Amino acid sequence: MSDIILSVDDLAIASAAGQQVLQGVSLQVSRGEVVALIGASGSGKTTLALAALGHLRPGLAHAGGSVRLDGVDMLAAPQPVLNRMRGRSAAYIAQSAAAAFNPRIRLGDQVVESALLHRSQTAPEARGRALELFRYLNLLTPESIGGRFPYQVSGGQLQRFMIAMGMQEEPLLLVCDEPTSALDVTTQVEVMRLLKRVIADNDTAALFVSHDLAVVAQIATRIAVMRAGRIVEIGETEQIIEAPREDYTRELIAACTHLSLAALAARPPRPQSAPAPALSARGIVAGYGKISDGRPQIPTLHGVDLAVGKGEIVAVIGESGSGKTTLARVIAGLHAPASGTLSLQGEPLAGLDADRTAAERRRIQLVMQMADTALNPKHRLRRILGRVLSFFHGLKGPEAEARMAALLAMVSLPAHYLDRYPTQLSGGEKQRVNLARALAADPDVLICDEITSALDTIVAGQIIDLVRHLRDQLGLAIVFISHDLATVASIADRVTVLRRGRVVETGDSIGVLSRPADPYTRLLVASVPELRQGWLEDAAATREALAGALEAARPEALAPTPAELLR
Repeated sequence: MSDIILSVDDLAIASAAGQQVLQGVSLQVSRGEVVALIGASGSGKTTLALAALGHLRPGLAHAGGSVRLDGVDMLAAPQPVLNRMRGRSAAYIAQSAAAAFNPRIRLGDQVVESALLHRSQTAPEARGRALELFRYLNLLTPESIGGRFPYQVSGGQLQRFMIAMGMQEEPLLLVCDEPTSALDVTTQVEVMRLLKRVIADNDTAALFVSHDLAVVAQIATRIAVMRAGRIVEIGETEQIIEAPREDYTRELIAACTHLSLAALAARPPRPQSAPAPALSARGIVAGYGKISDGRPQIPTLHGVDLAVGKGEIVAVIGESGSGKTTLARVIAGLHAPASGTLSLQGEPLAGLDADRTAAERRRIQLVMQMADTALNPKHRLRRILGRVLSFFHGLKGPEAEARMAALLAMVSLPAHYLDRYPTQLSGGEKQRVNLARALAADPDVLICDEITSALDTIVAGQIIDLVRHLRDQLGLAIVFISHDLATVASIADRVTVLRRGRVVETGDSIGVLSRPADPYTRLLVASVPELRQGWLEDAAATREALAGALEAARPEALAPTPAELLR
């Protein structure tokens, strides 16, 4: 039996309009080998990964070359053959486990579904294999957890179920499409360790799509660098990281270094005197369900304080479920606090947007995480920006046109983009438009909720530079919500750390991130991957000691997560 599991030879894929999406792509993946595909958004990484499964997205066509999985030409095989190959010979681990699972079907049933459909395992065999995987993947209460629904487990547990589903039929090839990018830093490390162990223990071949070089360095045997539909460089992981041959690869490495904790040392100093708060939140308690005595049935925030001055960027960090987005929604007026107070420039601010004045709504703007869903795909940019200018400022005609051009210039986009639809823009360009729309209101406070999490490293760095420039140019007070400490290190003046709805540490970013006082903050910092091979193994002992100390010191009053309340 050949050790080569996947062989791609001179592959070309084109759009219906004839645009080349992949051109002359060739690579091989052998048993037990992890080949990572890295590159900017639109480079063809996911198109190549899906082609390995014999799948092309709508509007794309096979234009030449071949993709052979265990000897089968996946782009020429009939549908019954593809159905048999998927799951048994190759499995797919998606970026968003939440979107991949049916919320109305129990997790255990979804894990065994493929094996039962393929009749590769009897029902008792499939259940036994699933239980074996649940134990192997360190899922809580493995004997019963399969009976839960997807919304009853955390994001990290759901990603483990995704791995279990992929490994149920012991495939030859595992296709991992950004499997850790949607996870917070501590969960990301655990999933990386599990994936690495699964691949090694089962001698599985893997194709690993990522835009995060620091993650790739921990798991990949070889790296293929993609740009504009071509592989521009391929080599052993150490060679790519330590001695890249191509300028583009060096650019990716530089961008990864720019967004790292090492960026703290390169940060220019900010004035030491704290500015007067432009926005203040005091004693915020919020959650879900019936409110009794100022406390919600399912609490997510417990007496949180936050202050942001004019011209200041304050980051709010923490794991998934820590309350970051709930706090952002409370400040934006989208989620009423059960108790606590908000103030804007020293004046009381109503908890709900509907109870705020038009001027107050204008002065606080929220930039959403996913620009794809935040922008109406059927509206041109002219209409998207024009509606804000008309609503808040009454601008129309030439005056509005000039202001829209100026807004695009602020976010480094040309004026002729006003005639484009969001679908005609890249991910980074959409996020720039998202920012421009918020700026159209002429706000005092900008809330940025995970605005770089869906972007590749180069584009994320550009957006961070843009946000910093806008702060300096306009004097904005910015609340920067993120689970990515490397990004926070490159932009924040101060940091507030949330854990299960409580502030556990706050202070200037250099102090908090380079000399963390709280064990939880130390765990977060210790979980940020470094751009070097072996970091994952080196960090394991440190992280385990911190996690153990943290669990032992956990106060009884520490709020459970909503998922824990459902157990």
